[in-house]
Amino acid sequence: MKIIRYSDSSGQIHHAAQQADGSALVIEGCIFGSPKVTDRKADVAKLLAPVDPRAILCIGLNYKFHAEESGMAIPQHPVLFMKSPGAVQNPGDPVLLPSVLKSDSVDYECELAVVIGKAARNVKKADALDYVLGYTCANDVSARDWQKNGGGGQWCRGKTFDTFCPLGPVLVTRDEIPNPNALGIRTILNGVAVQDWNTNDMIFDVPTLIEFLSADTTLLPGTVIITGTPQGVGMARKPPLWMKAGDTVTVEIDGIGSLTNPVQDAA
Repeated sequence: MKIIRYSDSSGQIHHAAQQADGSALVIEGCIFGSPKVTDRKADVAKLLAPVDPRAILCIGLNYKFHAEESGMAIPQHPVLFMKSPGAVQNPGDPVLLPSVLKSDSVDYECELAVVIGKAARNVKKADALDYVLGYTCANDVSARDWQKNGGGGQWCRGKTFDTFCPLGPVLVTRDEIPNPNALGIRTILNGVAVQDWNTNDMIFDVPTLIEFLSADTTLLPGTVIITGTPQGVGMARKPPLWMKAGDTVTVEIDGIGSLTNPVQDAA
């Protein structure tokens, strides 16, 4: 099932099941409980990010060639950082370039996002996908100057500005994606593919990440895990390729769809 989250013409927020013809049927009940697809057509006034995350756990340096282009060693354990849930942006809404903590080094990163569907603690790798509700596209937007030089050695400052975590357009339930590590993944900037690879290049696959992140730690339903980006980021190009106001950036993942956002100055 492909699940959308939307606001209707009265401003109420709902979930719905997207149909093959592009329409959507209202879902009753919590998507993390026992949701029921009705026969009522959804009144979609605005498409929202498909989940309102409890937490956003992010994995860095998780593709072999991206670690290589970054000049960093292959990590022995997953590299964890976090974004604030306030960084989430909807499909079609703008990525805003920071104006107070100004940055002229804002980068794109296409990523597969995993949405946890039930509380997970000390999960074994063999059982990990049983805890997944579904998958969506993410853009781990990154202000590289604040990430590398302005964050006191931590990445979060450069990664968690408002709008720096677009998600969408749909949440595809795990039954439709039996192997999340066999998906083509791309970033398209102003019509040009700047990243084009496959999730099979992850150093730590999705079940390994869930096992690691849930160790002695409860992952609540609605936790989003973004799983790293392949090579081709703007930072590694010569000269660097930064996003600028007026750009359009799209993340595509096979079996999920396309997440597109314009880029604007926050001011």
